[in-house]
Amino acid sequence: MEKWKQRIPGIIVCLVIAVPAWFLGRKLPLIGGPVFAILFGMVIALIKRPSAEIEIGVKYTSKALLQISIILLGFEMNLYNVIEVGQQSLVVMLFTLTSAFLTAYFVGKLMKLESKTTTLIGVGTCICGGSAIAATAPVIQAEDDEVAQAISTIFLFNIAAVFLFPALGHLLGLSDTGFGMWAGTAINDTSSVVAAGASWSAAAGNNLALSLATIVKLTRTLMIVPITFVLAVYTSSKAKKAAEPGSNFNIMKIFPWFVIGFILAAIINTFVPMPKGLSPNLVMIGKFMIVMAMAAIGLNTDLKKLITNGMKPIGLGLCCWFAVAVVALIVQSFMGTL
Repeated sequence: MEKWKQRIPGIIVCLVIAVPAWFLGRKLPLIGGPVFAILFGMVIALIKRPSAEIEIGVKYTSKALLQISIILLGFEMNLYNVIEVGQQSLVVMLFTLTSAFLTAYFVGKLMKLESKTTTLIGVGTCICGGSAIAATAPVIQAEDDEVAQAISTIFLFNIAAVFLFPALGHLLGLSDTGFGMWAGTAINDTSSVVAAGASWSAAAGNNLALSLATIVKLTRTLMIVPITFVLAVYTSSKAKKAAEPGSNFNIMKIFPWFVIGFILAAIINTFVPMPKGLSPNLVMIGKFMIVMAMAAIGLNTDLKKLITNGMKPIGLGLCCWFAVAVVALIVQSFMGTL
């Protein structure tokens, strides 16, 4: 109870920041609540850093509440749809995942970027933008500055994708199915996938591209599960090597238990009869908690440092994004789905 008394002031501050960010994100979904929350938090921190009393709750929000939010996002998944679409899109996803991580690794090394920032941008590009970054950050023990940098970078390419992808799709002569799979595989964030798919579908006069893009994107979200497990094993291996001889190292301390919760939520949503409207409401609560967590991350971020180091992450994000988009098209051409 004493711990909760200490956490409450910081949680309330994050909640107060999250509410306007959430509503602005609903009005401007291409930007989204998480981006507004980070910006508000960073501006407030620039004016006045949180006090020690506030900091306790802010840290709790940016870590624990963030993990709970990922569990709630599992109620958005229907495994039947994943299996149906996965048969077509899994091969494309495997190639785009590989290309994104290889590009992030080699370009990140070339640019001398921090490995955690490189990982977050790679994961955000190849899986599902901000949600993937949010899920990965606690596993690799990323700093709030690194999370803010990755979220900001991914945001720029979300906006660009909405305008570029439909135009490029028409230029390349893609079919509705081809564009839907390409957009769902290569655009980072769900809101941007929906916006690009809606733009294409409006021109085509049907909803095929929009529906397929959305389902492929949600299927792609499940890639969070194997990626976080692999990163947990890798991070624990590094930590074990760095540990002092004779020290009591335990992998369970950094094991991504919240991903198990995500899987269980998806299983429940698929196979257990749920009261009407419960799953969407749980997902909405999870998304709001992500906005709160991003507000906390913004409060812990040094805006001056973020601006100073801003161009390298953007350059890396551009390289990863280009690699994923091109590889997805190449694989689809071999599969005959364009």
